[in-house]
Amino acid sequence: MTSPPILLPAEAYALWAPSYPAHAHNPLMQAEQRAMLGLLPESLLEQTVLDAGCGSGRYIKHALQRGAARVAGVDLAPAMLDRARAELGAVRAHVELRQGSLMALPVADGWADLTICGLVLGHLENLPAALAELHRATRPGGAVLCSDVHPIGHALGWLRDFKAGGQHYAVRHTPHLYSDWHVACAAAGLRIERVLEPMLDPSDIPAGAHFDRRALEVPVALVLQLRCQP
Repeated sequence: MTSPPILLPAEAYALWAPSYPAHAHNPLMQAEQRAMLGLLPESLLEQTVLDAGCGSGRYIKHALQRGAARVAGVDLAPAMLDRARAELGAVRAHVELRQGSLMALPVADGWADLTICGLVLGHLENLPAALAELHRATRPGGAVLCSDVHPIGHALGWLRDFKAGGQHYAVRHTPHLYSDWHVACAAAGLRIERVLEPMLDPSDIPAGAHFDRRALEVPVALVLQLRCQP
């Protein structure tokens, strides 16, 4: 089988946005989301939440459901922000959606009590700089929840692929090992509080699905709860 063309994230998500759901739409995302929501506080009352790389808004929805007072979503791709506006519907009045890079988030220093960054950092090559920017945007003592495709997936040849206009594409992905996270967090002033490595739930896999069976034997995501140190 011919490998799909590898696109830069901005180009890829411009193509993917019209069909990108605002929920976990494959077994890997379902495993990742269960782990992320397990670390997300049950109550976010009076909390300000930043979703860095918000995509179509799935974690914005969860933050609002848990009572967040103010939520901002930032994404590089204008088409994904348009998708988020459409998906959020009536709750849009409680959300600010801003176009911008995770490397230069359009928020003030210490803006967020909690920052969420779901399945985004693998799109960036410079993990230390990205984590430093997440730290800057989050208040001292605040939390940062991050997730990414597990680096073992890259080693096994998995792609973050999708279809658009009848064509098959993949998004550029840079694997970040746990050792990379450890060094980058220390440099950014982020304390690692919890690390989860969720595995697929076989019940999430559709009958007759074609996939790498090794995915049932290894973790598919890396999820970290980080704390901003003063």
